[in-house]
Amino acid sequence: MSRSVRTSPEGSERPLHEAYDTALLDLDGVVYAGGEAIAHAVDSLADARGDGMHLAYVTNNALRTPDAVAGHLTELGIPTGAEDVITSAQAVARLISEQVPAGAKVLVIGGEGLRVALRERGLTPVDSADDDPVAVVQGYGGPDLPWGRFAEASYAVARGVPWFASNTDLTIPSGRGIAPGNGAAVEVVRIATGAEPQVAGKPLPPMHKETILRTGAKRPLVVGDRLDTDIEGAYNGEVDSLLVLTGVTDGAQLLAAPPQHRPTYVDADLRGLLTGQPEVAKDGEGFRCGGWTATAGPRLELSGEGSELDGLRALCAAAWTAAGDGTCTLDAEKALARLGL
Repeated sequence: MSRSVRTSPEGSERPLHEAYDTALLDLDGVVYAGGEAIAHAVDSLADARGDGMHLAYVTNNALRTPDAVAGHLTELGIPTGAEDVITSAQAVARLISEQVPAGAKVLVIGGEGLRVALRERGLTPVDSADDDPVAVVQGYGGPDLPWGRFAEASYAVARGVPWFASNTDLTIPSGRGIAPGNGAAVEVVRIATGAEPQVAGKPLPPMHKETILRTGAKRPLVVGDRLDTDIEGAYNGEVDSLLVLTGVTDGAQLLAAPPQHRPTYVDADLRGLLTGQPEVAKDGEGFRCGGWTATAGPRLELSGEGSELDGLRALCAAAWTAAGDGTCTLDAEKALARLGL
């Protein structure tokens, strides 16, 4: 992927599952939501895998172990081994292991996924700041994580113990809506201590490094629903990305995306893995995709008819071109309303 400023979604004559050897798939908002499979996910992934694409599941959620995630996916009808799951817990455990002695004690603020990942790297999880840890690691611990765990982290960090975070996603999707994520919990310790953690998860390089080491991908495609983690992570790793609109990102956020948040491709859901992607072409003063033409003036204008996705792709080209290396501020509400987005 070029590091030049992206001004339009790209087209692909080949189906994406043939053009790329490995799909690096986010989970929450892409494969499932609230624990239940998202529409079309199971069949689309089965078809992609059946045609030879390697599927790997890459999540910033450090709560569950790879075995637990693989078991959940298998129950949903997506046969998965633990080796196909890469978590931010694994990435942060490697990051810590590169900086502390083997067998060192690490104070864990989070769930079992962190503990298993630390043990895998030869480190010793502990529960108290009084256990003389050489590092503190914080990851998503679920809605029932006791408030006192943040106090333990704060005691150790305030004494100068190095602090690590699996990720800093402020929110996490659930079956009932959007809930606070690990980033919100990290803010609690940051406010209490004034310290800054080393962060491993998407969109930062340690997570991409962990993913490539574990999958051996040569031509990966990142598939996600979040601009600030999945798509920015692909940008930082200099690989292509597919944004699916089954999670937290809506049309307005996509149009306003700065360069590092602009995906290579945009599709409704995981069926986009099985198809080519339409070309977005310059058309006079505007941009054309399918039956739609989008232009940028004081506001974004859209004319034509056809697939709503084609209209969105054309709008992206107009908005991103107008914004250049900044953020589009053109009024898009009327154009998006035409698409029902």
